[in-house]
This record gives sequence, structure tokens and C-alpha cells, in this order.
Amino acid sequence: MVDFEQAHKKKQVLLDNLRGLDSLLVAFSGGVDSTFLLAVAHEALGGKVIAVTADSIISPPSEVQEAAAFAKSLGVEHVLLASEAWNLPEFVANPPERCYFCKKDLFEQLRKIAEERGIRSIAHAANMDDFDDFRPGWKAAVEMGGIAPLVDARLTKEEIRYLSKEMGLATWDKPSMACLASRVPYGEPITGTKLRMIGEAEKEIASHGFTQYRVRHHGPVARIEVRASDMKRFMEPETRERIVAKLKELGFLYVTLDLEGYVTGSLNKALKK
Repeated sequence: MVDFEQAHKKKQVLLDNLRGLDSLLVAFSGGVDSTFLLAVAHEALGGKVIAVTADSIISPPSEVQEAAAFAKSLGVEHVLLASEAWNLPEFVANPPERCYFCKKDLFEQLRKIAEERGIRSIAHAANMDDFDDFRPGWKAAVEMGGIAPLVDARLTKEEIRYLSKEMGLATWDKPSMACLASRVPYGEPITGTKLRMIGEAEKEIASHGFTQYRVRHHGPVARIEVRASDMKRFMEPETRERIVAKLKELGFLYVTLDLEGYVTGSLNKALKK
């Protein structure tokens, strides 16, 4: 349950902190958190904020398109950064620290863009809830001098959704999204083929009206996660048959539904063990 008064106080802290900057580059994915951050940064800094979105095979195309549309609606300068981080040997090997290498490469490129424009601060949209899971990308952002305004203001995901709704941001109830590489178990190499299979498989599931889902790539097996409340609808014959047929067409031999349902960062369970 959100404490409305507390949420507003935190937003004011965020605004005050941002107004203390002379300019800002926001690493903008188009998700709930970065959309909120960009909107508040624009409120605080106006034309002195720019948004940069990494365009890569590890990001669903729809996310990049939505990010571009939102930045345009604000009148914020938006830069699409062609990222090849998924080709890094350290990333392809898919160790538990995979996100560290990706984030570090991204921030190196963001730093170049910022320097070209005379911008000293680069912000990413981590929030307080991110400390509840394994987030090696946080270490890279800190090492590269990135700032996390939402963390500095002590904002949680629930508070960000509440404030986003109040601000009229369409992303307030947007499902959580993560890069497609997060669907491949640690230690299994990341390949373009796997990423394309995952992306197309999730696109198929989305076409049936599901909003929170993951397709985990376990070799020949596609392990699908949807909300427990969506399972009955998922198993309706026509829906199930069409999804199974599409995923097999993409190259999966077996298509399974995880009875535990959608779990954020479910592949991190292996690390905890």
C-alpha cells in the first residue's frame, strides 16, 4: 500500500536533486522507471535533458519504438544508440555477471555522447526494489560514474507506479520488462539465434493479449511463464495450440508452461542455490 504523502515527498526530493544539475543524460529504456525519471527530469530541467536508448537485438523492438514515441511527446532530444554489447565475449559466455559487462559497455558509449554535448551527469533508473535481486549492472553504473536519482530519493517501484499514474504516464501499469538475454540460463552461451527465437516467441504470446510473460530458453525446451491468473486462458485449446505451433516453428522441440507462474528473475534461483 502506497503512503501517498510519503510518495509525494520523495518526488519533491527527486525534483530538488535534479534541479541541482546543470544538465542530464538519461539512459532511457522506455520502461516504467526510466519513463518516470525522464518525465520528472524534463519537468526539472526542461531542454537541458536528453534521452538515450540502446537499440540492440537484446531489446524487443516494441520497447525501442515506445521509448522514441514518449521522448517525442515530451519534446526531449532522443538519441538511438546502436549497441553491440551482446557481441562482447564476456557477455556471450553468459556468466552470472553478464549484466555488468553489458552495462559497462553501455555507459562507456553514454559517456562519449555526454562529453560531446558537455553533459556531466548520466542517470539510470534503478529504484529501491532493485536491491532485492541480483543486479551486477548496478556495480558497472557506479564504476562509470552514473547516478541513480530514484534511489537517491528512496523511491520504490510501487511509489513510481502510483506517481506515474497521477502524472498521466501510460507506463504506470506497464508490465516489467528485461533484456532478452535474461531468458537464457547462466552458463549457456548467448547467440543471435536464441535471442531471435525468444523475441518472436514472446511476440506471439503478446498477440494473444497476455501482458506479463517470459519465454525461458532451455535448449530445445521453451519454458513459458505467465501470471497464475492467466493460466486457464492460456490453456484454452485454440490459444494453446497456436502458441505451441508457433514456438515449434521457431525451432523449439518442446513447449512447456511453468506451473509456478511468472517470477521476476526466475533464473537467479540457480545462483541462490
